Amino acid sequence: MTILYRIYQLFVAIPLIVLATVLTALVTIVGCLIGNGHFWGYYPGKCWSWFIIRILFLPIKVEGREHLQRGQSYVFAANHQGAFDIFMIYGFLGRNFKWMMKQSLRKIPLVGKACEAAHHIFVDKRSAAKIKKSIDQARQTLHNGMSLVIFPEGARTFTGHMGVFRRGAFMLADELQLPIVPVTINGSFDVMPRTRDLKWARWHRLRLTIHAPIMPIGQGTDNMKFLEEQSYRVIMGSLVPEYQGFEANPDQ
Repeated sequence: MTILYRIYQLFVAIPLIVLATVLTALVTIVGCLIGNGHFWGYYPGKCWSWFIIRILFLPIKVEGREHLQRGQSYVFAANHQGAFDIFMIYGFLGRNFKWMMKQSLRKIPLVGKACEAAHHIFVDKRSAAKIKKSIDQARQTLHNGMSLVIFPEGARTFTGHMGVFRRGAFMLADELQLPIVPVTINGSFDVMPRTRDLKWARWHRLRLTIHAPIMPIGQGTDNMKFLEEQSYRVIMGSLVPEYQGFEANPDQ
């Protein structure tokens, strides 16, 4: 079955994914230029991600959408298992949002331009001033029900285990007094781990768990620490047993 699955990827799935990626990027760029940026910055990417998961026959289970209230802005914080995290969240979270992403992703042909057009937020870590600019952009985004998705680890895991969380997401939630929604991703590491980028996808079940929002308990250092620790505990607790437990990530 593994050989047949790879043949299918080579001759059917990969060509269609490449075509869908190019079309999605172009539609996003043009749509955001002439139409509603919130619509065109989200729905083409949502359909693209849904298509990629389905064309590879990856079964996905989504839990916890009932925790989310219509019209409420959230800061979603998810563990970062692999490249398929993006498709799982974009395609199946069920909320309009902006990504907070690495500056290096801006260099991807067409995709980087589409992310710019959609007003996703690139984090430039080269100086404190540039980081502050990213936070200011995120602050302007989080209103009227628009949400933000962040991977607090800042980098994909090498082992499937979680590393440390960076403070940015929790500082933003504290400043704006927004709830943090922890999101646990299972299965993405098994489909395509970081050590196998751009190689064959492996068939594996996926699960996206949207946890209950964690509300602020005040404002300041204690609240940020509370949001970070509670998010980490909740996300870790829903990982499959083989990936539970902290392991240092040298890329963080």
